[in-house]
Amino acid sequence: MHIEKYSFGSIIVNGKKYTRDLIIFPNKIRENWWRKEGHKLHLEDLKEVLEYKPEILVIGTGAYGIMRVPDDVIKKLTEAGIRVIVKKTKEACEAFNTLIKEGKNVVAALHLTC
Repeated sequence: MHIEKYSFGSIIVNGKKYTRDLIIFPNKIRENWWRKEGHKLHLEDLKEVLEYKPEILVIGTGAYGIMRVPDDVIKKLTEAGIRVIVKKTKEACEAFNTLIKEGKNVVAALHLTC
């Protein structure tokens, strides 16, 4: 998987354009990723990620960083053995691509707007 371009509300992954939040796994993309609360991440929003158990989870909090990632969510993910990186979505995309190039088992959960 490779993120080719990100801009507010739009992302291109492996040549395909998406306009809704998504989770990028090494072998699939979970489109139309909805959360319990749009701008606050809950552990249950990441059920598929927890089942997959990547080495690293990169969370994109939106173009302006509006989506909050509570400390307890980060703590639970860390306790599950998943390293968590939280950044605004543009920087999260760059981090994801870098980690993929390094051969890491990484998943990205990305909020595409605010």
